[in-house]
Amino acid sequence: MERKKPNKVQLFQEQKVRTHWDEEQEKWYFSVQDVVQILTDSNDVKQYIKRMRSRDAELNSYWGTICTPLEMLAADGKMRKIQASDTESLFRIIQSISSPKAEPFKRWLAKVGAERIDETEDPELAFDRAMETYLKKGYSKEWVNQRLKSIEVRKELTNEWQERGMKEGLEYAILTNEITKAWADRDVKAYKKLKGLKKENLRDNMTNLELVLNMLAEASTTEISKEKKPKGLEENKDIARKGGNAAKQARLEIEKQTGKSIISNKNAENILENPDNKEIEKE
Repeated sequence: MERKKPNKVQLFQEQKVRTHWDEEQEKWYFSVQDVVQILTDSNDVKQYIKRMRSRDAELNSYWGTICTPLEMLAADGKMRKIQASDTESLFRIIQSISSPKAEPFKRWLAKVGAERIDETEDPELAFDRAMETYLKKGYSKEWVNQRLKSIEVRKELTNEWQERGMKEGLEYAILTNEITKAWADRDVKAYKKLKGLKKENLRDNMTNLELVLNMLAEASTTEISKEKKPKGLEENKDIARKGGNAAKQARLEIEKQTGKSIISNKNAENILENPDNKEIEKE
């Protein structure tokens, strides 16, 4: 049974912030007015936003770019166009808010920025922080070690794609989709839908066996690409499918021997509740 995910993101604790999930872009959008209201306790939030924009000329110059009118439920109970921003744009707006409540966000952004610079100089720090984050979330050490290995495998693959002239972003996403379709018989979007995911990382919601097969698919793609040296997106897509098919053969053999499907609707919630990966009865 497919799980329904509530249409909200917990960025502001239990405070009410209207949100919108863009299925196509896989992005959350937040009501700018609601966020500014929470962080300022202003009696006239529209005037506060107006004054904030006048104080920050640069923010004001691209306000129309970072704020998108989206239909959300208004105070009168009707759906109306509300100014909304995605997470990145919202944090830019928060930087211009002069309020003690906005300070924790600003300090956090500064800390993240410093960490990213440190990780550029010493990439091992990124793995250490990832390990710490996953353990704090409640994942088992075995799962975390597997996940970190999958990051290493993924990095080797993207390095190979870079070598073949593929562009980070859209082309990487297209090739990843080809690999996933080949080994799992469903594309990334369908796989995430099966697990009831939206913005969440698909790999963070895989069981150990799903993760292993995904790693096999990506590692196979890397090795085949190194041998074949494909040129252009179409040739790279063909290699991606071949790498994915190698993992598909392993999946089919395991399913034949066990009589069970490896592709699972379990997500991180189930994995954290059942870190030993024991079988869970599901509808």
